[in-house]
Amino acid sequence: MAPKLKKKSSRRKKSPKPILAASEDMEPVNMESMGHPEIYPLVLTTKTQEIFNCRIDEDITDEQPYKLINKEDIFEDLRNRAAVSDFHPVKKIVQEYPGNELLLVYDKDFKYGLNFYLIGTEEGKENYLNPPEVSEEQEEYKEYIPEDVYIYKPPVSKPWVSLGSEKEIEEESVTESTKQITYMISRKRSEFGAPIKFSDQNASSVKDAYIECTAYPDKNFTLKQLEKDVGMQVIPQIKDISTQTKWTYPKNATTQYYPREFSEEEKETLKQSKPLVDFLNNASISVEIALQQNEITNTFIDDWKHLAEEEGTFGDKTDTHLKEYQSFTDLHSPTEKMITCVSWHPTIYGLIAVSVAVRLSFEDRVHFSGKLLLQPSLILFWSFSDPIHPQLMLESPDDIFCFKFCPSDPNIIAGGCINGQIVMWDITAHADRIENIKGGGSRSKKATLKPMFLLEPESNKEAMYIRHCAVSSIENGHKRVITDIHWLSDTFEINRMGSVFENRSGICCQLVTCSADCTICFWDIRPQKPLTPQTTEKKKEESIEIPFDVPSTFLHLDLSWKPLTKLKLSKGETSLDHCPTKISLNEDHLLCKTQDKMLAQSKTAKAEEMNPYHNLESGVANLLKPIDDFCTKFFVGTEEGEVIYTDWKMERDPETGRFMPKKPVNLHTIHDGIVHTIQRSPFYDDIILTVGGWNVAIWKESVMTGPLLQSCCAPKRYTSGHWSLTRPGVFYIGREDGYIDIWDLLEKTHEPAQSQNICITMITCIKPWIFSPKQQFIAIADYYGTLHILEIPWTLSRPSANEMTSINHYFEREVKHLEYVEQRKKIREQEKKEMEQEMAKKKVKIYQKSKEQMEAELKMDYESYLELEKTVLINLGLIKVTEKGSYLDVM
Repeated sequence: MAPKLKKKSSRRKKSPKPILAASEDMEPVNMESMGHPEIYPLVLTTKTQEIFNCRIDEDITDEQPYKLINKEDIFEDLRNRAAVSDFHPVKKIVQEYPGNELLLVYDKDFKYGLNFYLIGTEEGKENYLNPPEVSEEQEEYKEYIPEDVYIYKPPVSKPWVSLGSEKEIEEESVTESTKQITYMISRKRSEFGAPIKFSDQNASSVKDAYIECTAYPDKNFTLKQLEKDVGMQVIPQIKDISTQTKWTYPKNATTQYYPREFSEEEKETLKQSKPLVDFLNNASISVEIALQQNEITNTFIDDWKHLAEEEGTFGDKTDTHLKEYQSFTDLHSPTEKMITCVSWHPTIYGLIAVSVAVRLSFEDRVHFSGKLLLQPSLILFWSFSDPIHPQLMLESPDDIFCFKFCPSDPNIIAGGCINGQIVMWDITAHADRIENIKGGGSRSKKATLKPMFLLEPESNKEAMYIRHCAVSSIENGHKRVITDIHWLSDTFEINRMGSVFENRSGICCQLVTCSADCTICFWDIRPQKPLTPQTTEKKKEESIEIPFDVPSTFLHLDLSWKPLTKLKLSKGETSLDHCPTKISLNEDHLLCKTQDKMLAQSKTAKAEEMNPYHNLESGVANLLKPIDDFCTKFFVGTEEGEVIYTDWKMERDPETGRFMPKKPVNLHTIHDGIVHTIQRSPFYDDIILTVGGWNVAIWKESVMTGPLLQSCCAPKRYTSGHWSLTRPGVFYIGREDGYIDIWDLLEKTHEPAQSQNICITMITCIKPWIFSPKQQFIAIADYYGTLHILEIPWTLSRPSANEMTSINHYFEREVKHLEYVEQRKKIREQEKKEMEQEMAKKKVKIYQKSKEQMEAELKMDYESYLELEKTVLINLGLIKVTEKGSYLDVM
């Protein structure tokens, strides 16, 4: 019997999709090797036997071991159960069968290997139902054949049935257990064949020049010692012991006491006294009531502490661990991929987008570049309603490593590729597929959206591929992978010099990206030149060239999009530049004039009628009003672990007269690895979290002397991080071993409050999301391409009554601590200078002494030494003093 599919109780459900794909490609097996090409063995489960009324020993017996089945019934079963149907392996045979009824025969003795077989031809069906008659001569000839005569039967090949022998062969076979290590040694082309000069170098003068490799026991390798040569020699035991104690006079002290008790006469008198009896009768009732109250209610609970808490809370307050809610894996991808970026949809609840990339090194990517071109690079949209099939698939020319939804219109998406290009998508035409807007005039936008996990999974089964609208120019953009991308706010825009102006369009039109090619680029999605009216012939030509499934929203940018301005962070005196990996802009507090209420209403009405991104005007920043008080400084994290605070505004070089980027305001090397996360707190605009290397740091924008908090080295490298969206003192840090560290500054500031294992491989991205005031989720992506959706417990999502005040006090206290440290450094430097001046004065005084004074001082020191020597010898008994005052040597 075929095994039945059962539901597992584990949270991660295994999808049957790969089995379906394998079964569709499988050809039906017939018995042509046994001389019966019309017979096809089948396995019919109990469920299938009940559907077709062919139950063994009930509908099918030894007298009638066959059943005629209508072809339409088999097609109906295939439509209902698809690949789960037992007739799925012979689907092609049933479709090509000329008749209306097929013959199903019960194979009781498993002659053909399975419990049933199907006859796939009309001729075979007639031969089975109406076998040919045997002549009387043949029957008589069979009777005369003696039973002792051996009749040769040629061997018949049968399908191989596994009985578990291959597992024993695999266990006994020798396989390589050690992991092969690959080393790559590279050199510049210009240095090939150049003479090499070696010189000595002091290891202590150069950082990380001296590395001590100490031996340590490796748990992965245990060797049994079979033979050992040991030489022994007996020597006497020698011990040198010395002690010195202070002897005190011992004293013995004892104390004895006994309680004061009534005498027997006094006890009898008190028992018979009326005042005692009256007191006990009156007090017993109050004591019984008090004891009952103590048993019923807890008198030691603090009611003031629980006064501000809500009664209706979600989940258990004592639970502090993340609970897995859902997981998503791309089962359709033929190659191994990792998740590079995760982003929740801004308006549709339960919809999340992830970008995936091939899990290959640079050398392997170059080697398999031909095969990688045939595989699409995608951004997948997953819904809680269907964990197997993606709702949308956004295609790109190469693997995407970062992407962002547009704040003004979530249907506009921008992403950065590994080859340095920026890709734009417009999914407005597919918005009805991923959102369900209720009818009626509701006021709030959030009320009109229906959660995706409440939809039926059958409504979104077929995935849809969406092509990109525009791609930036390869020649004028980044040269290496884009590591971070951000949309600039819709309240301002910048020009080529980095000056800030008002944004009158009211929509986000500019982007900022950073790449591993040491550049930060600002982009404008509007046409650089005013759009000129085109002739009808040109319009017809363009309409023919544009594919029907590609929107024309950003057609003016395709393959000609250039950055508005480029920045390079110079390292100062050298010609090298910093390599940025993450950036963080200050976009929350903007000092610009608010627009009138009527103008805002008119803009919203126009936005409802027509999408503003479909009719973009050219940028005219020079005609807009500049914003003078705008802060143009931002934070940058680099590959070397540096945190840089710099300015994007250009300044004129006094020597050359050209506009050049400003020098960094501050630079700190805190992290000992790549900075993977640099993010501002959602509660404080000037508090920044940076994650990189082996540690974590928290910064304050106005304090550039150092970080407010710097963690110690972790057991594994940190790979990602994110602030909590509801608690100002909580943030989540992902590690390369699959653990997530949860920091709670109210509980601990020197180490994580708790660590929890999520997966077995590196965590690549962390994104929390608020679903409701009582329920929050956090999306954690790993290196093996699995997206884990976990539910945040009540203790990590619900802030305490005074948490904001406590965290404010903590940050203020750390700022004062840094100021005190700086003051102490200045004081210590001043003291050091004073001590050096005093030492210099003493040296001058010593050189000014005369030769006679120096000889007199040396003579006095020698005489004091002789007196000390005599005193020591007398105390040791080596010299005795005579009556005349002379000394006798005892030796």
